[in-house]
Amino acid sequence: MLGQYLPLLALLVLAALFAAGSFAASGLLAPRDPSLAKRAAYECGIIPSRETPERFPVRFFLVAMIFIVFDIEIIFFYPYAIAYGGLGVFGLVVIMVFTFAVFESFVYLIGNGALEWGPLKQVARPSGAVSPDRTAETTICRVGLEDRGISVDDGQAA
Repeated sequence: MLGQYLPLLALLVLAALFAAGSFAASGLLAPRDPSLAKRAAYECGIIPSRETPERFPVRFFLVAMIFIVFDIEIIFFYPYAIAYGGLGVFGLVVIMVFTFAVFESFVYLIGNGALEWGPLKQVARPSGAVSPDRTAETTICRVGLEDRGISVDDGQAA
């Protein structure tokens, strides 16, 4: 009875010996001359100019979720592709339900701005909040038209 667990016990003992030996070897062989440069984080040779923020933006996690969703999708599509012939209509219905769930999670992530990396959107104002005097002619600064013979005031050729 105990003989069938002997290989498992031997593997656990070897793993523990390897972990203990690794810690002992790194403690004995590690250089003992710490300096500020050696203790600094290595970022591809670039000296960090500012501290990293405490929290990542939510968009970072949303993009990570998109990768996870598509990884899971690929993991489940592969066995379906292998056993396609033997699953019949039941397999097709199951894979369609799964595809719908993946698509729905993708739509949720896109709706929460997972791929919107541009400037932040302006908050929509009520219709009466903007003066009717604000037009493209009054708010856009026309620069560089002086050299073309165009009047800056009315936008017409001189």
